[in-house]
Amino acid sequence: MTTLSLETMVAALLAGSLAMTAGGTAFARGDGAGFDPAKFQERIEKRVDKALDGTTATPEQKKKVTEILKAAAADMTGLRDKRTEARKALQDAMSAPTIDPARIEAIRAEQMKTLDDSSKRFTRALIDAGNVLNAEQRQAFFKKWNERHGKRG
Repeated sequence: MTTLSLETMVAALLAGSLAMTAGGTAFARGDGAGFDPAKFQERIEKRVDKALDGTTATPEQKKKVTEILKAAAADMTGLRDKRTEARKALQDAMSAPTIDPARIEAIRAEQMKTLDDSSKRFTRALIDAGNVLNAEQRQAFFKKWNERHGKRG
C-alpha cells in the first residue's frame, strides 16, 4: 500500500473543494440551468489569482495554473450535462406507471461512471497545476483556498 504525501492529501482536499464549488454553482437548479460556464471560467481566474496572491508564484505560473483549471472546467461541462440527463432519466423512470429496477440500476451505474470520470479529470488537473508550483507555493495556495471556504461555515 502506498503512503500518501501531504501534497497528495491537500490536492485531494482541493479537488473536493473545486467539485463542491462547481457542483453548487452548476446545480443551483435541478436541471443545471443555473450554471454559466463563462462566469465559472472567470471565477476560476479570480480564485487562482487570489489564492496565489502574496506567494512567490510568477505571473507565468499563475497563468499556467489558471489555464489548467479552466481547461478542466471546460472538459467537465459535458460531464455536467450527462449528470443533468441522468437526473431527468431517473425522474422519468420513477414516474413511470411501473418501476423498472434494471433501468434504474443502469441509470445509477452511468451516474457513478460519470462521477468517476469527473473525479479523474479534476485530479489530473490538480496534479498538473501542482507541478507548476513549488512546494512552498502549493502550501500557500491551499492555505488561502481553504481559508476562503472556512468562512462559509
